[in-house]
Amino acid sequence: MYHPPIGLRSKVAILSLFLLCLPWLGYQYVWEMEKYLRHGQEKTLEGTTQALATALHERPKLFDKQASFLNQVQLGRDLYAYPLARPIQLDGKLGDWDAYRHRSINYAEQYQIYRGDPAKPLTLSFEHMVGKYSGYLYAFFEVTDPSVIYRGSNSLQIDNNDHLSIATLAPDGEFRRYIVSTTQDGWVSAFELPLDPNKRTPVTPEVRIQGKWLKTDKGYNVELRMPLHMVGSKLGFAIADVNSKYSRNIEAIIGTSGIDDVEKLGTVLVPSPEIESIIKGMSHNSSRIWVVDKHGRVLAKSGDIRASQSVWTKTAADKPADNAWDQFKQQYLHPLYYKILTTPPKDFVDSLQDSTVLNGSHIELALKGKQGSTWRLTPDNKAVVLAAASPIWIDDKVMGVVIAEETTHGIRTLRNRALEKLFNVILTIMSMGTLALFFFASSISSRIRRLRDDAEQAIDSQGRIQKAIEGSKVRDEIGDLSRSFSNIVSRLGQYTHYLENMSSRLSHELRTPVAVVRSSLEHLNNQALDEASQKYVDRAQEGVSRLNMILNNMSEATRLEQSLSQAELDEFALNKVIAGVMQGYQFTYPEQTFNLNLSEQHLPMQGVPEYIAQLMDKLIANAIEFSPKESAIAVDLSASSKQAIITVSNHGPALPSDMGEQIFESMVSVRSQKAQEKPHLGLGLYIARLICDFHQGSITAKNLLDEQQQAIGVQITIKLPLYSG
Repeated sequence: MYHPPIGLRSKVAILSLFLLCLPWLGYQYVWEMEKYLRHGQEKTLEGTTQALATALHERPKLFDKQASFLNQVQLGRDLYAYPLARPIQLDGKLGDWDAYRHRSINYAEQYQIYRGDPAKPLTLSFEHMVGKYSGYLYAFFEVTDPSVIYRGSNSLQIDNNDHLSIATLAPDGEFRRYIVSTTQDGWVSAFELPLDPNKRTPVTPEVRIQGKWLKTDKGYNVELRMPLHMVGSKLGFAIADVNSKYSRNIEAIIGTSGIDDVEKLGTVLVPSPEIESIIKGMSHNSSRIWVVDKHGRVLAKSGDIRASQSVWTKTAADKPADNAWDQFKQQYLHPLYYKILTTPPKDFVDSLQDSTVLNGSHIELALKGKQGSTWRLTPDNKAVVLAAASPIWIDDKVMGVVIAEETTHGIRTLRNRALEKLFNVILTIMSMGTLALFFFASSISSRIRRLRDDAEQAIDSQGRIQKAIEGSKVRDEIGDLSRSFSNIVSRLGQYTHYLENMSSRLSHELRTPVAVVRSSLEHLNNQALDEASQKYVDRAQEGVSRLNMILNNMSEATRLEQSLSQAELDEFALNKVIAGVMQGYQFTYPEQTFNLNLSEQHLPMQGVPEYIAQLMDKLIANAIEFSPKESAIAVDLSASSKQAIITVSNHGPALPSDMGEQIFESMVSVRSQKAQEKPHLGLGLYIARLICDFHQGSITAKNLLDEQQQAIGVQITIKLPLYSG
């Protein structure tokens, strides 16, 4: 499998990825700093609650009216006057209560106070809640009553009809009761009952209680208001049901609590304006402050965490872009950074915004007399809210809790600012470092590639020196390598030149002694020798003849190289030359079978036809020498892509795996020494390669394979360019 090389630049680029550890380490460091900032914010908020709690310590009057003395509160019995955003229009239509209806309570059978006939089904029920706005206590009653009985227009009695009863322990300590009834739809009439709970007459009109009575399809609605100074810490409401105009007997009473006895009354908690003024006076609007009683009911509230401007948020406020660098960061870098970072949301769901009862581990801890804090995630998972709580002490008892809340938007913004600066610095360092490494690697890579190209161009595919390598003058390792290559190529060139000229020098130097030996042997042959001496003379003559043949072969290659440099090119038909020489081979080697597949297409070529014939002589001689007897030699001639392709294939010994190109070198032979009957210097295929190079062609050799991919012979392929005119 081929594996593409990995260059120096790629390796340096990969190594530079370790620079990414820097932003990761910086990111982890900033996260650790954020933990300390959160811890600091937690302690700061706990200090805020402790300071506010200190302002409320030992002030029992603030809690006297808040029913904080109860061990527990009961839903429906102990009422909570919800803060109203605006005054209620008393029209009996209940439209102004829509935003608060989810806090209303349904009073039915489980809240019954009296029932005339238990066997009869109870048809009376009502929805009810109370609220507070600007010194008034507002309430509504949505009554379900199939039979509405009004007070008679001339009747002096006010309680033998459908009516609303109100009972409270007034701020002056007196138990006061009121009845609201009406003769028809419209403004109600309120009457105060005697102080004695056992008496219901005489009655006194109470004009401070105002309201509207409106009949509906399922019963009637009552909206009313009364001044807060009439309401004490205990309060109860009850609806009496009369179903007969004639008997006018009360058949059922359902209420928030019993109203005939001060001990049976439920409590009412009205958010304390005194505590709210203390909170606002402390100027802690940067956080949302709650004050709750020991039952968790909200006594006062100030601030809004969705619009808070804490010291953390103010510190991390955005600065306007006053220069090009700031504009570049805001336009290009920040969008990239904030794919990783999270921007504090401008709005989020605050589930406690309108809460009237708070709970949590921090409040439970504060009710035990210890400071506590907790973190919570908003329902939409957009914001993290920190809440801290401190106890309010009165006579060594915890009577309430101060709670302060803040979001972590400021810390998150500070963290983002720190990470932005960190990313800016690291991005600059990484960019400069990466570019420096890239250019350094490119310089090294280009020098190595240039040295590689020089080395490849210095020696051709046959191992001959083409040109020298110029050594680099740079004093480093690559420069030393370049100078070493230059020295090696220079010495190799000298040695190659020596080898190239060695055959001609040997041929020249050996001819004279060979001639001397030959003439001496001829003189010996002219003399009468005995049989033993004649045998040695014959063997010597045979050796001289063989040595002479070697010298002729060596001279042939040298003469061919010289003649090629002086040859004149002619245009000829390659197909006719190949066909002619093959016809001659068939006469010369009558015992050898040739399988010819010669193209009859005109194949024009520019060169020397005699050299092409000599080329074929060498190839055919080589094939015949290696082919087994009765084995055919295949010769093909075809044309493809402006090239003539000649293949000569023969069965026989296969080429060694590493001799595909070396067999075309001078003095290289793959013949077995024992199998040689004639001297061979490996010059035949070398001459064939010289002729191919002269005609700007190529010659290659490969093994022939059978169906089992086993080598069964050798195929030599020659590609020669055709002449296009």
